[in-house]
Amino acid sequence: MSGVSDSQRHVQEVRKRLRQALPEPRCELEHDNAWQLLVATILSAQSTDARVNQVTPELFRAYPTPGALADAQLADVERLVRTTGFFRNKAKAIVGASRALVKEHAGQVPRTLEALVRLPGVARKTANVVLGTAYGLATGFIVDTHAGRVARRLALTTHDDAKRVEQDLCAAFAREDWIDMGHRFVLHGRYVCQARSPRCPDCPLQEVCPSAAAEAAGTLAERAARERDLVGAG
Repeated sequence: MSGVSDSQRHVQEVRKRLRQALPEPRCELEHDNAWQLLVATILSAQSTDARVNQVTPELFRAYPTPGALADAQLADVERLVRTTGFFRNKAKAIVGASRALVKEHAGQVPRTLEALVRLPGVARKTANVVLGTAYGLATGFIVDTHAGRVARRLALTTHDDAKRVEQDLCAAFAREDWIDMGHRFVLHGRYVCQARSPRCPDCPLQEVCPSAAAEAAGTLAERAARERDLVGAG
């Protein structure tokens, strides 16, 4: 491919293979609107999406709107979110964020990164999840522990700091890819490129991954289908 560098070819191949494996990536946090997604994403810090999905139905039944959660007693919210870990800080954050939404944004989740990161408990990752998933706004690249690990193993970044990783991924991929590729990196890291026992034989990226620790098992199409099955079963 004339005029295309090796690094650009690498990015294009990663994009092609992940799109084949996960043509319609999704956020696994269950939600009905931007506010529910905001709360769920805050709760997901140092927890799992599956655990958060067990907690949020009861939480949103008890507090169905930002106004309701803004008026909640902290101890009651702590009880509901206890199993997500760090429950006191998380309860304080989701109540505080809801109060800020009511006071400063008429109960609506704002559509800018700058406004979102001023809310209690909201950093860039949470803001990018909400803006991309709920509003379709590509403000950045979702970088959690899974996405960061995938990016480093693919040699798309050398950094551990999430902000630096995000900068490298935003530079590597076109803006129109940021939302879906962010979800793909998270899902790929969660189900295939796992921290302790990566599924290298099942990985559709095996041939283009500098960190691959085992030979590929089957064709690219077979491995892509295997990844879809793993994510779908999750």
